[in-house]
Amino acid sequence: MSLITPDFGLLFWMVLIFGIVFFLLAKFGFPMITGMVDERSKRIEDSIAKAREAEQKLSELAEEQAGLIEQTRLEQGRLLREVAQSREQIIAQAKADAEAEAAKVLEDARAKIAEERENAVRDIRRQVSMISVEVAEKLVRKELSDEAGQLELLDKLVDEASRNHMS
Repeated sequence: MSLITPDFGLLFWMVLIFGIVFFLLAKFGFPMITGMVDERSKRIEDSIAKAREAEQKLSELAEEQAGLIEQTRLEQGRLLREVAQSREQIIAQAKADAEAEAAKVLEDARAKIAEERENAVRDIRRQVSMISVEVAEKLVRKELSDEAGQLELLDKLVDEASRNHMS
């Protein structure tokens, strides 16, 4: 027997065994293998579909996030403008209140100064009046110490009273 050229019997049995193995594989093995390959292919396709869906959702979320960020920026800008405006209003109101309070304090001070001035003038007039009365009293005593001075003063007072009465 030669290794290069096999016998007819050997060939027959080899073909027959190959046919039986092929038949068994075709009947039982290939369907299982193709079923597993198909199942794996379905899983891969499902995974790809889920990945695409997840990518689409991720893209939508990214767009939504960008929109929210832009909306937040706009809201932040609006709030900052409102805060700045409120601050300016508060500062203006505080200035106006301070000016009004300063004007009131100044007016009160002026009124108090005027009142104090009037009181001082009144006190000075009173003191001048008292001094004048004291001086007049001393002069009248001096002049009225003799009888001639008394008569002269009475005549003078009567003349003045009659002139004032007639006018």
